[in-house]
Amino acid sequence: MQSKGLIKFLVVVVSLACLYSLSFTFVTRKVESDAAEYAQGDMLKEKAYLDSVAGQVVYNLGVAKYTYREAKAREIALGLDLKGGMNVTMEISLDELIRNLANNPKDQAFNKSLENAVAKSRTTNTSLIDLFVDEYKASGSGTPIASFFATKDNAASVNANSSEGQVRTWLKREADNAIENSYKVLRTRIDKFGVASPNIQIQQGTNRILVELPGIKDEDRVRKLLQGSAKLEFFETHSNPDVYPLLENIDKTLAAALRTEKSTTATASTTSKDSTSTDSTASDANLLANLGAKKTDTDTSAVQAQLAQQNPLFAVLNPSVYTAQNGQPQLTPGATVGYANLKDTARVNQYLARPEVRSMIPSNLKFMWSVKPEHNSPDFLSLFAIKTSNTESGAVLTGDVITEARDDFDQNNRPVVSMGMNAEGARQWRRITAQAAQTKSSIAIILDGVVYSAPTVNEEIPGGNSSISGNFTIDDTKDLANVLKAGRLPTTAKIVEEAIVGPSLGQAAIDAGVNSAVIGFVVVMIFMVAYYNRAGIAANIAVVFNVFFLLGILASLNAVLTLPGIAGIVLTMGTAVDANVLIYERIREELGLGKSMRQAIADGYKHAMPSILDSQITTLLVGVILFFTGSGPIQGFATTLMIGIVTSLFTAIFISRLIFEYLLDKNKKISVSFPWSANTLQNANFAFVGKRKVYFTISIVVSILCLISIFTKGFSLGVDFQGGRTYTVRYDNNVNLEDVRSNLDAVFGLTTEVKTFGSENQIKVTTTYHIEETSDEADGEVLAKLNEGLSKVGDNKYEILSQQKVGPSIASDIRDRAIYAAIFSILIIAAYILIRFRRWQYSAAAAISTTHDGIVLLGIFSALDGLVPFSLDIDQHFVAALLTVLAYSVNDTVVVFDRLREYLSKPFGKNENLGSTINKAINSTLSRTIITSLTLIFVLAVLFIFGGEVIRGFSFAILIGIIVATYSSIFIAAPTMYDLTPDDSAVQEITPKTKEAKTVTS
Repeated sequence: MQSKGLIKFLVVVVSLACLYSLSFTFVTRKVESDAAEYAQGDMLKEKAYLDSVAGQVVYNLGVAKYTYREAKAREIALGLDLKGGMNVTMEISLDELIRNLANNPKDQAFNKSLENAVAKSRTTNTSLIDLFVDEYKASGSGTPIASFFATKDNAASVNANSSEGQVRTWLKREADNAIENSYKVLRTRIDKFGVASPNIQIQQGTNRILVELPGIKDEDRVRKLLQGSAKLEFFETHSNPDVYPLLENIDKTLAAALRTEKSTTATASTTSKDSTSTDSTASDANLLANLGAKKTDTDTSAVQAQLAQQNPLFAVLNPSVYTAQNGQPQLTPGATVGYANLKDTARVNQYLARPEVRSMIPSNLKFMWSVKPEHNSPDFLSLFAIKTSNTESGAVLTGDVITEARDDFDQNNRPVVSMGMNAEGARQWRRITAQAAQTKSSIAIILDGVVYSAPTVNEEIPGGNSSISGNFTIDDTKDLANVLKAGRLPTTAKIVEEAIVGPSLGQAAIDAGVNSAVIGFVVVMIFMVAYYNRAGIAANIAVVFNVFFLLGILASLNAVLTLPGIAGIVLTMGTAVDANVLIYERIREELGLGKSMRQAIADGYKHAMPSILDSQITTLLVGVILFFTGSGPIQGFATTLMIGIVTSLFTAIFISRLIFEYLLDKNKKISVSFPWSANTLQNANFAFVGKRKVYFTISIVVSILCLISIFTKGFSLGVDFQGGRTYTVRYDNNVNLEDVRSNLDAVFGLTTEVKTFGSENQIKVTTTYHIEETSDEADGEVLAKLNEGLSKVGDNKYEILSQQKVGPSIASDIRDRAIYAAIFSILIIAAYILIRFRRWQYSAAAAISTTHDGIVLLGIFSALDGLVPFSLDIDQHFVAALLTVLAYSVNDTVVVFDRLREYLSKPFGKNENLGSTINKAINSTLSRTIITSLTLIFVLAVLFIFGGEVIRGFSFAILIGIIVATYSSIFIAAPTMYDLTPDDSAVQEITPKTKEAKTVTS
């Protein structure tokens, strides 16, 4: 084996890198375990504990130190189905955007065209902008479309003479800006909300934004937070030197009030001791010097405790000061009045909200926090003193006057933000800046109640065109420009899909996933040792490394682990042995030819390589398609699948080989079988081609029956394919499904789908009531009716564990993308085989075989729906399972084709009847096909039994699909290729001209 040293080096490096990536998860779990032990079930105490250590170093590697917050950002995050929480898809109303950009015209042709475009957008993937422009063009209206958008606000981009193409391009750009700005606003709101490890993504090519909020419990608050309009405002500010005396008085008042509160609960001796200590407070003259700048980790707990007693506000809020030339601290000019550690901002807010403090704060003063920490102080937020005016909101100007905002550079090439206003805004801006320039005060730019910037005004600004400068980075100016543009965001975002998973269901999912993974792991290891003897131990070591590398890479990519992701890991353990099985079966063949163990191992690896690569690449292609067409958990499954293929190849080809090389160097005995398994299927001689018509007849009959069921009975579509609302409900005692269904049908006034979900006391309810409405009011009404119907089921308490909502438009889109993904997968796989084997017969046979597998699997799901005690919904999870089955089917087929290609290139293959050569190829790979399939069936059976109800249908689909795919790869694929080849004279034509692979020897 060449480059043995390099491979060892790679294994060590990758192992250390994976261990490093996984170590953050271990560290954060330890901190969270300590928090849970401290809180004893009190969630508020647990959150307070974690907040308190957020900025503390919890992981010290010597060369690098990580706070809890930094370590948390690097751990393997758990998805909603494992942790509980809320998954929301926001849709930006592009029809509202178009109307607002045109100032809501009353023109009949305009509005009718937009209505038609909206209706068509629900059944097509064409963008709403294109549909609208095409509809208006088809309306035959004599009014140019550009005239509607040639307003004062849009004058810089479009005018009455703009062409249709220019308007189309401009509308698309505005739509992209609206989506990007909405994303920025949502990102800031969620960060402000304080969700741990949120996931926010723009779904590329759509007007939707995916928001995942693990661990969230206040769903109503989240809905209001996400759907509220962006509120951009400009405020005048107070200066820090003017506000500091007020903060001193607040500090003294708090000290006295807290001392009084403490004295009412403390003992007499403690009270006497406390009053003695508080008499020794620092004088006001020395307060700034005692407080200094921001506190560091070197502050002792004793000093902090004393400071908290004497100056409770300044113990958590550091005044904004700087060191003057005389060495004394001075108050910093500007609107920033203090800084607080992120963990202390809640305490500051609590102090400022106390009644005795509120009464001291003037009516024209508000305290507001900065949106994010300062660059030089990543754990500290700034507190600003905002001056309110006589307007309703207190702002001197609102964001709707902004016409343009962009990130730019000044004459010194420093990042700045350029901002333009409409005529009314420019007039007010001139007056505001003139007043602020006289005192060199600041104007605060505030979005949703947090300060993004508070630049000092140097001079009066006429015309409404301003340049905002400061200690900005390029990213800062981009963010600020987006904020300013969000102020005139002419559209809203609404929730079109929603899934809520309760933590109890999440914990059950975790337990099920872990159990299935562990049991599956054990099953694979036992089987490999039982069948392949000592070689099985080498394969097991490779599988252990495979799982370790897989988890390490997932951690390094900050991937979110979902239940389908765990299913992907379990499936990877099954497929990981496939490469080893291919190698071991080939080694056994070489040994049967009388070769030494060393030579058999070298030739076994060499001859198995083409089959290994071809089979794994086809599965990888399906994983790529799943990743780009799926969303949420499906992407998690695809990510795990793709990474697992790469790690499986690495461990099977290199690590198991290193083990063999070590054993050979030490003259250790190597066995690839037990006596009972040594000759299993080794001398198989089945006439697959001769009896192909029997197998074809069976397949045609089964396929026809499946198609009849598909077109007559149909499918039970999941909520993500048909739209509606689904709820998972658990009763204390078993319930009768018909009782629940009849009660809900009466309440909703239409047929409700009720299914057992796992045990007989747990059900899944799906309703299309108010399917067209996605408002909070509609959600509340559906939930109220659901509770009304559920409560009628005798004296049986219940709990709603999870809920999911999908609008009809997004359901249509998901369904279309799933269909395209399945078709595209078959075409991509066929194209790969065509390129790899260079003859259409191989490609066509593989396409027919995989199509057969898809039809049979769909037919089984249709026929068995309602007859088995678990859900067989056709949803995104099923599509992932279907594509995985198609990939496996081709995987198996390619192994046979590879052997056939090898035989056809040899003298006996060129001179032999094509049917005989095909029989020989199938028979020689039969052992590998059966062993790999059995291994996967074992693993999937474990996943099906122990994996939990959430993915039972998913695992059932793959389990049945593997059985069907194994059948088709043996009885259909290669025999079909035989029938597609006109006669034996074509053998030479279908023999690819490939070079011999280079031998890898030791």
